[in-house]
Order: sequence, then structure tokens, then C-alpha cells
Amino acid sequence: MSRMSQPARRESGHSQNHNLHGSVDARAMGNVLLGIWALLLGIVLIMLGNGMHFTLIGLRGGIEGFSAAELSVVTSGYFMGFLSGARITPLLIRRVGHVRVFAALGSFMSAALIAFPLVPEPWTWTLLRILIGFCMSGVYVTAESWLNHAATNETRGKVLSAYMIAQTLGIIGAQGLLTLGDAGTSVLFICASILVSVSFAPILLSATPVPAVEVARPMPLRRLFAASPLGTVGIFLLGGVYATQSGMAAVFGTQIGMGTSEIALFVAMLFAGALVLQYPIGWLSDQMDRRGLIFGAAVLGGAACLAGWTTGGSLWMLMAAAFLAGGVTTPLYALFLAFTNDTLAAEDMPAASGGLVFTFGLGAIAGPLATGWAMERTGPDAFWLVLAVTFAAIALYALYRMTRRAAPPVEETESYLNVLPTSSPVAVEAAGAWAAENAGEIEDTEEEEPEEEEPRP
Repeated sequence: MSRMSQPARRESGHSQNHNLHGSVDARAMGNVLLGIWALLLGIVLIMLGNGMHFTLIGLRGGIEGFSAAELSVVTSGYFMGFLSGARITPLLIRRVGHVRVFAALGSFMSAALIAFPLVPEPWTWTLLRILIGFCMSGVYVTAESWLNHAATNETRGKVLSAYMIAQTLGIIGAQGLLTLGDAGTSVLFICASILVSVSFAPILLSATPVPAVEVARPMPLRRLFAASPLGTVGIFLLGGVYATQSGMAAVFGTQIGMGTSEIALFVAMLFAGALVLQYPIGWLSDQMDRRGLIFGAAVLGGAACLAGWTTGGSLWMLMAAAFLAGGVTTPLYALFLAFTNDTLAAEDMPAASGGLVFTFGLGAIAGPLATGWAMERTGPDAFWLVLAVTFAAIALYALYRMTRRAAPPVEETESYLNVLPTSSPVAVEAAGAWAAENAGEIEDTEEEEPEEEEPRP
């Protein structure tokens, strides 16, 4: 009877261990999802309400006769509130706990959504948007700290992915709900408020106590820029792109004469592209110099915007342009995070995550303001032109940085971080920790084991 060879026995053992490890991971992931299903359901519902309100601002603002410049200020107000909420919410959580913070933020946000049609004035809307931005930032910090506590190192990547998919599906689904009512009445704002109110029910009824979240003080911008010039400049420019797409797309659609259903589809395509392209770009980023991929994604985004600028009003060309331009925006955010982490020591990543979120927020405030000013001066097509110029600036700066510093070897880079631009420092830091852990595990498994010698007869 022939004996199994030593390599074959070792391969069989590895296979059995891998299968056992996979089944353990599956059970662990199942247990984690059982603990966070209420949170994921709540996130989908709150993103339905928040996604409706983002598009409604452009639709109702056009009906009220607001100019593009006025609506750009309203749009930027959200990100002003978002920045302050990311810093203040952890202090509130430490004082009163996750559940109470969730309930308070939900109440304020629901009330603000109802107030929009009651006081249709640009500056009032700006203040309401600041409040909603503050509330949503707090919701993200609270939810993401809960997720981070519920996950283990082995499941954190999958949990974050499920959370990001829940967010994106909520935003896309919100655009479909907009077609069920008239933006000229209060009905859609009331629906958005109801969704936000209902979203907290599964969370509050099933919430379990978790430790208070700690958010590291953001790294000074000078130090962040010295560590990763491309990450800092790129994520600032990308903040302008994301805020312009999410906040000014409905304004653009209104000004060129789109109907409500067409505007809803247009905004949905921006986020559908991100859902489709996130994983292919993520796979590529772990195989090559990230700067080359950043350059390529930015070129694709700029080309899509130029195509949108020259469509001549073709609806399906506009949809295709939105799909590609929006499709590269979210992956670019994750690429900048991963590239910045590649250049930092592990102990610097928490502070850097806060610095990057802050830098992104500054860009998100500036982007809509610049776009609104350009649309006011040259017409609605400036929406595409500003986006194209910003994508071009990202591509050119990435190309320049490739001439200034050698790329780290691919095997020494961290894993791609599947994180949305709306994420708080909590999720960014958690994703970075998971990526570092994951990269270390991959490196360990790739090391060759010494072969055992066959005993001599």
C-alpha cells in the first residue's frame, strides 16, 4: 500500500485547516450580523430619508426660485455641520451613551426635515442643513463605533462592507421614492422625516451598551501633507467632487429642465456606479502602484464629465456620464486612504484618519461653492466643467507625485479600504486597522514552510 507523499499530506492538512478556518469565520460572521442587523436596517432607513432630502433641496430650491449660488451655499452648509459633528459627538457619547445620542440626533434631524417647506428661505435652509449635517455626522460616529465594537479582526472587513452597501442602497432607493410625490408640496419632506424617525426604532429597541468611542485628535495638516502630499491634496479635491455630485446634481437637472423622475435616476446613477466599480478598482489597487490607479480613475472621471458637458442634452449620455463619474469617486476616496496608510507608521494612522476626514470636509465645503458660482456665471453646464477640471487636477498631481517618490513594493502595502466618503474617523481608523491586520496575515501565509525531510531507510 503506497504512502501519501509528504507534500501531499501537508497540502491536505492545509486544505482541512483552511476549510475549518472558513467554517469558523462563517459562524463568527453570522453571530456578528445577528448582533448588528438592527443597526444595518436602521442605516438603510436613515439613508432613504437623508438621500431624499439631498435631492429634494435641488428640486424644491428650483421651484422656489433659488439661484445656483444660493443652493451651493445651502449644499455646503451640510458639510460645515458634518465637520463639527465628527468632533463633538464622541464627547456626547462619553457623557450620556450611544442610545441617548442616537435618539437626540434623530429627533433634531426629523424636525429639521419637516421645517424645510415651512420656511423656504436660502439662509434658513443653510442653518437647517448645518443641523442635519451635524446630526448625520453624529449618527455615523455612533453607528460606526458600535460596528467596530461588535466586529472582530477576522470579521471587521466584511462588517464594514455590509455597512457601506447598506448606506449606498439606501441612497439609491431614496431616488425611487422621490417619484412618488410632488416636490412642490410638503409630502416628500414629511416622508423623509418619517423614514428618519422610524430608522431609529430598530436601533433603540435592540441597542446594547458599548464602550464610549475615542476619536484621535486629527493630525496637523502640515504633518499630514509631509507624510503624504498626494493623499492630502487628492482627498481635498475629491471632497469638492463628492459634495458637488451629491448636492448640486439635482440643481443641474432642474436648471436643464429634467423632470423629477429623470433627476432621481440621474442622482441614482452617480451612486450606482460607485456600487459597481468599487470592488474591481479595489482588486486592482492591491496589485499595482496605487498612484497609477489614482491617475487612471481620475482620467476616467474627467473624461466622463467632459462627455456629460458635450452631450447636447442626450438623457442616456448624461446617465452614462453620471455612472462613470460617480463610479470612480468613492473608490478614489478609498484609494487615497489606503495610499496614505502605506506611507505611515501604524501608530500614526488613527490621527491621520481624523486629519483626512477633516481635509475631505474642507474640500466638500469649497466644491459646491465654486460650482454654484460657475453655474451662476456661465450656466448649468458648468456643473460638468468644474468636475472635469477637478478630476484633471487630481490626475495631474498624481502624475507629478509619481516622479517625486518611489512607490512602496506591492507586497508591503496595506489592503484596499472599502470606505465611503461619508465615513467618520471611527470607520476610517477601523478599516485601517483591519487592512494592516489583513496585510500581515496575507504576508504570513505566503511565507514558505520548511519541508520536512523523509526519514532515511
